[in-house]
Amino acid sequence: MKYHCFFEQSGTFKNEFKKLGHESYDYDIKNDFNETDVVIDLYKEIEKAYEKQESIFDNFNDTKDTILAFFPCIRFEDQIQLYFRGNAIGQKKWSDEKKLEYNLKLHSELSNLYTLITKLVIVCIRKKTPLIIENPYSSTHYLVKYWCIPSKIIDKDRTLNGDYYVKPTQYWFINCEPKQNVVFEPLEYVSKKKITDKKCNGGVSNVVERSMIHPQYARRFIKEYILESEAIK
Repeated sequence: MKYHCFFEQSGTFKNEFKKLGHESYDYDIKNDFNETDVVIDLYKEIEKAYEKQESIFDNFNDTKDTILAFFPCIRFEDQIQLYFRGNAIGQKKWSDEKKLEYNLKLHSELSNLYTLITKLVIVCIRKKTPLIIENPYSSTHYLVKYWCIPSKIIDKDRTLNGDYYVKPTQYWFINCEPKQNVVFEPLEYVSKKKITDKKCNGGVSNVVERSMIHPQYARRFIKEYILESEAIK
């Protein structure tokens, strides 16, 4: 069994899989953390696979490998609704024309991401490849309201499992089910983080910073929901 982490530059989940004795690889178009094993445009690969053309998916063992997709969520989250309504703080002095032009841009980007994540799921359904998708959770999240596949795990407070942030998160499981293993290991204290500035930690954007996951949280998630119980003993 191999684990292919899509849109993960940090190597967090990849490295925890490796520590647990499993092959794992990171795939992304960027390599800012020097952890991306395969630098590739995943959007294009999803499109090619959907059209049944040669793609990165052909390198996977369809039913035995697992894909974890940390799919870009910036257009699915609650805050985007403020921009659609023209109520965001930065839009206070915008004319109606400027807001409407921006709406066209946002809707196009939202539509493109919705199409890509849906095609990713269709590709994996066709190939019977286990797929786990991570995205933020809220009752008004775009995929919660406008997708026919419900998430199977909702973690409303990630700090309870050793992460930096509360940040409610949801997980979809395609062609597989979340395990319900009991993790018998002490929970190490992790200081909570709160990001309010646009730049932090030596110039890292708050968007990137907010996407980071503590290795402890990744390890516990893997053990509790992904691996067979025999594999964590």
